[in-house]
Amino acid sequence: MAQRDRTVTPPFSHPRWRAWPGRAVALLLVGIVAAGFSGLLAEWQWQAVSDLWQSAYLRQVIWFSVYQATLSTGLSLLLAIPVARALHRHPRFAGRALLLRMTELSLVLPTIVAAFALVAVYGRSGWLNTALGWLGLPFRWNLYGLQGILLAHVFFNAPLAARILLQGLERIPANQWRMAAQLGLTSGPLWRNLEWPALRRVLPGLAVFIFILCFTSFAIVMTLGGGPRATTIEVAIYQSLRYEFDFGRAALLAMVQLLICGALWLVASRQGSPRSLVPGSHEQSGTRRRDARPRDRLLLQLFLAFLALPLLAVVIRGLPGLLGEAGQGQLWWSLARSLSVATIAAFLACSCGLAILAASQSARQGGRRLMARLLESSGHLTLLVPALVLGTGLFILLRPQLGQTHQGLALVAMINALMALPFVLQVLRGPFATLPPNSLRVADQLNLRGSYRLRFLLLPLLRRPLLLAAAYAAGLSLGDFSVIALFGSPSAPTLPLLLFQQLSAYRIEAASGTAFVMLILLFVVFYILNRWGDRRRRQRSPRRLATGARAHA
Repeated sequence: MAQRDRTVTPPFSHPRWRAWPGRAVALLLVGIVAAGFSGLLAEWQWQAVSDLWQSAYLRQVIWFSVYQATLSTGLSLLLAIPVARALHRHPRFAGRALLLRMTELSLVLPTIVAAFALVAVYGRSGWLNTALGWLGLPFRWNLYGLQGILLAHVFFNAPLAARILLQGLERIPANQWRMAAQLGLTSGPLWRNLEWPALRRVLPGLAVFIFILCFTSFAIVMTLGGGPRATTIEVAIYQSLRYEFDFGRAALLAMVQLLICGALWLVASRQGSPRSLVPGSHEQSGTRRRDARPRDRLLLQLFLAFLALPLLAVVIRGLPGLLGEAGQGQLWWSLARSLSVATIAAFLACSCGLAILAASQSARQGGRRLMARLLESSGHLTLLVPALVLGTGLFILLRPQLGQTHQGLALVAMINALMALPFVLQVLRGPFATLPPNSLRVADQLNLRGSYRLRFLLLPLLRRPLLLAAAYAAGLSLGDFSVIALFGSPSAPTLPLLLFQQLSAYRIEAASGTAFVMLILLFVVFYILNRWGDRRRRQRSPRRLATGARAHA
């Protein structure tokens, strides 16, 4: 009887197990970023700074990078603001659900696939120029160059910005809208008194976020740049490493890019950046606003067509191309490599995110708020350090040891996990901090600790946000091109690298099939993980917790 009543100590139940894994992950993240810096500093030459100002080519590269990113950010926000207002005015718009779903996927849509899709619609032989020819118009749209880069950046960033701005509008209290309706306020006064104050809090951080996405754009510029006059810092770094073997110039440009991105994030943090830059759940009352106009529906229809036509072109062109490439083993081997890298990256990102949040919460409950902020800040380091900058430092540092394909793919998976970690933290932070108090109290009463607390309480309650975070991490990894371009092997490519090789060799039919596979793969990943989360989205009752507690006793 005494043996039966003896309390079993759960594995990993010591309080330190809650804090130390997250602290170890934070130290590891700082160490990896520091290793990237050491790789850059190893090739640093002070003489290169004077060469930077004397070289007309390098000055042109830096100026064009800033210029195109500024224009892209401005155009994206100018389009996103009226779209967000129109979505908020028309909660029952027929294509609203589809449009919101497409804005969610814009963050993880592979850039190389989007570039191919835009070529299919706006290229020399695309749908637009074909339609202009049928109409007998002499004008032809030239996609390559600055105009193509701006179009691609607006295609990527305007839907993401519109979704985040819509969330800002939905945070306006309902009583303020009722008061405005009672006062009979029209569109202008509503903008000045309600909408603009809400958007003004979001815009600084959002503008910096979009600027850095455009400033560090790689695949779009590589595909649509059209020549050396449209070269950005990222492309110049890649050319210096891969073709010129000038590691000193690559290190210099990487440091310039890091300084610009870091300074912008510092300014945004002082101005007050938004709490989340990941599209989240939206709350809408379903009531059509009094200032809604028919032109809002026209704007939403045109915006939906702008987003859907390129993806439709990938499907229409991709089906015949896939049938022609179905018997080629290279496509399926590339698919297997991409899935392997994405799975490892998603697992690492979610595991590190949970460990950091657990350690941060433990430090905050113990009154160590500075420690909690430092722990969470370590997970956002990669927002300051672009992927190609970190990859450049590690490439310089590890290039003598990287001799096998699996080593490069492992490094790609690790860097992809680091790049996805800030988004994983933003997805998990809210659900992790707002776990149901009654479930936590029952778990405490049942002495559910350690690995059993993780298994029977935390993972079931966090299943849906965890799967969403894994979908974002996997999607970002599946579409990665900049890191795989550095560490990947041309003879053993992933899907993005294979698509770029096919486009460079003008194998359009094969590229169509590869782009179609990448697009379908992204939708399948999100669909499966979302459905899995919905199917198992049920909270454990106290009785189920008691059953789990008895199971390990």
